[in-house]
Parts: sequence; structure tokens; C-alpha cells
Amino acid sequence: MPGGNPLETAQVVFDEVPDLQFLAELPGRGPGADMIGRTAALLVEIPVEVTTGGWRIADHSGRDMRRAKTMLSSDLDAMEEILDGYQGLLKVQLAGPWTLAAAIEQPHSLKVALADPGLVADIASSLAEGARLHVAEVAKRVPGATLLVQLDEPSLTVVADGGIPTPSGLSRVREVDEEVLRAKLHEVLAATRAYTIVHCCAADYPFEIINGAGADAVSFDLSLLKHSAYDKLAETVEKGSGLFIGALSVTALARDSARPSVRGEVGERRAARRRDEDDGERTRLTPEGTANAVREVWRRIGLPPASCAEQVVITPACGLAGASPAQARDALRWCREAARILPELMVELA
Repeated sequence: MPGGNPLETAQVVFDEVPDLQFLAELPGRGPGADMIGRTAALLVEIPVEVTTGGWRIADHSGRDMRRAKTMLSSDLDAMEEILDGYQGLLKVQLAGPWTLAAAIEQPHSLKVALADPGLVADIASSLAEGARLHVAEVAKRVPGATLLVQLDEPSLTVVADGGIPTPSGLSRVREVDEEVLRAKLHEVLAATRAYTIVHCCAADYPFEIINGAGADAVSFDLSLLKHSAYDKLAETVEKGSGLFIGALSVTALARDSARPSVRGEVGERRAARRRDEDDGERTRLTPEGTANAVREVWRRIGLPPASCAEQVVITPACGLAGASPAQARDALRWCREAARILPELMVELA
């Protein structure tokens, strides 16, 4: 989410998506509030520090770790205050082990941790314990909540394909075997003892790796989903996995000259036609258009319409940190309205 005030952000989330709360990340506050720094602060017995190139494993915990932990603590305090007495779904999100290993440098070196298999194993185990403790802390603060844990793995496909560059940029870190990718991802997912989601915004969503790791749900950017992936998506749905579908393009909203207006119980929808640059199809920039995009995916994979609303959560694509506060609020409201419309559209499809 944009902005830097945890309490104000928690209130926005509470107001706009009452059925699925989440502990927001506010990366605009700087190092330690970013996805990598926030997650690295949870590592057990692996301290990190900020360098000119990003984050690096350190000899001991210092100012950078304290800053990251302090910001996370303030986020938890705000969440606890706003969600006092709350009973319902609550999502927290962390960087996954492979994205973390691809982003953090080895101690006293410019090499990424990913290049050292032993260090990767240590990071995965440390993250698993840190995630377990984090989930326990959230559960203690909001005891009535049902927790969902999302691991963000934007680098997963690049790691699998051997696409992470070495410091010189002249070569790449060797690709990682799929069995190892699944095992380390599973280690972290299993440690949370919660309903788990893996998000990846790559063009080739790694369904086989993520499903094999035991995730309960997959999360992807709908605009990047290739037609060749529909069979794997159908298999994922058939085995009962949840789908967190990034169906609302925040970039498209930003291009629109006016913010979306979806105020009120039903919502007053002001439409603006835009050509989708990815697939060339003309779409209507409204909550109904967003719901229709999800319905179209379901139609293409050929599964019973009745199960769609039970398994799908409509989300913005890849977060809202780049949006304005007003756009972020409206985007959450937009997704909520699209979700309200979706079951009606699925009845029509049946």
C-alpha cells in the first residue's frame, strides 16, 4: 500500500475489504519497510544490513535490523488496534525463500546468497522459523482471526531458469532443480501451519512447483497468464486450490483521467473504454468488467461455474504501492464490488 502511516492504512483496509483483512506493507517508508527488508528482519540468527546494492547478510544485528523490526512492530500495533475483536480472515505476506535468497548478498561479498546451496538451506530454515513466530505473534494480537499466509515469489521462475545474474553481469547463477525448489518452499509453507498462498507475477506462472510445494492457493496477474497455462490452471482448480486473481490493473487505473467511482452499497460505476495492451481485447474499465474478465477465464478452462465464487478472490495485480492513496482505496473497493458481481455472472454462464 502507498503512504507511511500504519494506523491510517489499517483503517482503510478495514473499511474497504471487511471480509479479508491484511497486514499491509508500506515500502514508501524506505529500507526495512520493503518486502525484502521486512522479511529479512524475521530471519532467526541470520542478521542482515543495508548496502548500496540492497541487503546483505551481516556479522551481527545492527541499526538496519532494528529499524526494520521497529517498523514491523508499529504495523502490528496498528493492526491490533483497528482489528480489536475482529473475527474473520486475516492475511499476512512475506517474501518467499527463493526470492529472498536471490535478493540478499552473501556476507563480505557481492555474490547473492542463491549461489551458495548451503546458505540457501540455512535461509529457508531460518525463514521457516521466523514465519512460524510471526504467525504466532499475529494470532496472539488478533485471536479471533483465521490466518492466511502469502509468500511472494516474484523471482521464482527466474531462479528456476538460471536467470539470476552474477555480480559481474557476465554470467548467471546456475538453475535450481525443481525438486529443491519445491522442498524449500514447502519447508516455509508448512512451518506456518496456516492456509498458504504463493504469489508470483511472472509471465510463466510456476503452477507445478507451487502446487508441488503444498500451497493451498495460487496468486497471479491475470494479464500475464498465457493461454498455454490454462490446462495447468484447470488442474489447480480441480484439486481444490484457491485462486487469488490479480484482475485489476492499477496501471490501467492510473492511465485513466479520472479515478474510478464505486461509492455506495451498489456502486456508481463510471466506465472508460481502454484497449488492453497485452491481449488486444477491448475491455470496460468497471468492476463489472473486472468480474467479467474472471468469468471469461473460468469459461475457457471449462469447469463448473458454481465453484468459481467459492475458490476465487479478486485482487489488484501485484499490489498497490505505486498507486496514490486515493487510487489504492478505490482499487480495494473496486475489487470488493467485482467480487459481489461475480456470482451473478457465473449463474448467467451456467
